[in-house]
Amino acid sequence: MVNSLLHVFRNNAFGRETFLQSLYFCKKMGFSLRVYIPRHSKFLMYFENEVTQVDLDQSYLTDPNTAQEHVEALAKEAGLPVDFLIPRDFTASTLPDIPTTFECMCCPRSMSDKTSRIGLGYVGPRVRKIAVAAPFPVLVTSMCYKPWNSIAVFFGGSTNAFKALSLGLALSKRAGMPLDLFTLEENSVNREILDKLIFEREMTETVEKGVRNWHVLKSDKMENCLYEVPSDALTVLGAYGHGVIREALFGSNMEIIQSQIVNNMVIVGPKCRVF
Repeated sequence: MVNSLLHVFRNNAFGRETFLQSLYFCKKMGFSLRVYIPRHSKFLMYFENEVTQVDLDQSYLTDPNTAQEHVEALAKEAGLPVDFLIPRDFTASTLPDIPTTFECMCCPRSMSDKTSRIGLGYVGPRVRKIAVAAPFPVLVTSMCYKPWNSIAVFFGGSTNAFKALSLGLALSKRAGMPLDLFTLEENSVNREILDKLIFEREMTETVEKGVRNWHVLKSDKMENCLYEVPSDALTVLGAYGHGVIREALFGSNMEIIQSQIVNNMVIVGPKCRVF
């Protein structure tokens, strides 16, 4: 069975850049692409223990008559087939239910705010809620289409960090791209402790074979370490899921990371399954 990525298409210049990133991801990973062209300003996603309502920015409804034509033209240029998702179920007449049976979903940094108002370090609350509740990872794109040549995983030894590591290894293998680990050394986090945790999970050999370089960064400020992350890397981040995400994404260090780097990001939430 081929893995699939869901993309909610925004029919404007910013939406084109996001869609180009989805096409690139699918091509590199061997995913099929399903595209939802909104006809309504809201939709629901029913996850296992939570229902998430996404309120779309009105730009998602721009010129719907040309949206499919634009999608097909960009997909043809990329050499990828595309399958259009047409909702079958509606909670209300103007509130479609979008399936959650995908292996990945692509989102811009926000789906509910005008793109012109979105700063680099802002991830919208709807995207955050999807990332926390979803059983799949969420690809959060940069403002402009940006190819990547390596995978960079931020690894600090938590449960979600191990999920991010496992996903990073899977992405690296699928794309045929090198994987680098980045760790910020703190009081309870250092290479010796992390090596022990990896050994306890019987992942030592896998990490040794799958990781090109492991960068253990030492600085009083996380911001100073991020210069070492290649700008052409797809970054993989683990998101905490115990209330922290309500206002701040990923906890203190992860909040800094997502607010400082221009890279495309894959968010691994607490309920995420690694494909």
